[in-house]
Amino acid sequence: MSVGKRATRPWLPPRWFIRLAWSVHRGLYRVFRGRVGLWRPRANGWGALRLTTTGRRSGQQRSVILGYFEDGPNLVTLAMNGWGAGEPAWWLNLQTHPDATVDLVDGQRPVRGRAATGDERSRLWARWGEIDTNLDGYAALRSSETAVVVLEPRPGASDTLPGN
Repeated sequence: MSVGKRATRPWLPPRWFIRLAWSVHRGLYRVFRGRVGLWRPRANGWGALRLTTTGRRSGQQRSVILGYFEDGPNLVTLAMNGWGAGEPAWWLNLQTHPDATVDLVDGQRPVRGRAATGDERSRLWARWGEIDTNLDGYAALRSSETAVVVLEPRPGASDTLPGN
């Protein structure tokens, strides 16, 4: 941000509303059996995927719908917890059990999740900033750095990727 510009705090709806919106989105996905709720990234935009992780304590499958963009064969998302404090449970699960699956409009992919670091994180964060111009303002609402999560095709699973 340049000197002389005032930082404006981005507006977020109340936490209860964010949680309700997530529940409705998941419900629509379930009711329509995956035909509604996921989409490909639009030009200079983001898409929606369904990530299924293994619970770090329960060992049970846990699913969440996330925004993403494509970076070559990788899918990139943010561990933002609705811009609230703390890490989202899916990210904690992925750190313990990095192998997961994603459902996309064109099918399911086995992936391995990891945090982007260094130059890669900077590059991917900047790309998110092109998609969401308020990204830095939202990130400033959090007490810790927001992880940029890279979902890479799982080694040995390339034959299951859509289009192959």
